[in-house]
Amino acid sequence: MDTILLAIGLVFVLEGLVLALAPSRIDEILELIRQMPVETRRLVGLLAITSGGILLWLANWLGG
Repeated sequence: MDTILLAIGLVFVLEGLVLALAPSRIDEILELIRQMPVETRRLVGLLAITSGGILLWLANWLGG
């Protein structure tokens, strides 16, 4: 449970940094995502999930 809370907190911090430091870039990024084919977006999402899972496993393995 601690790892899940840590992960959610880190996501909030990173999302907050993007919104705080580059709010005008959000529209540009969203437009780029809209222009991507659906399959590319799905692949990017799956890669992000896999990478995040590996990082969480690695953090748990190194810390424990």
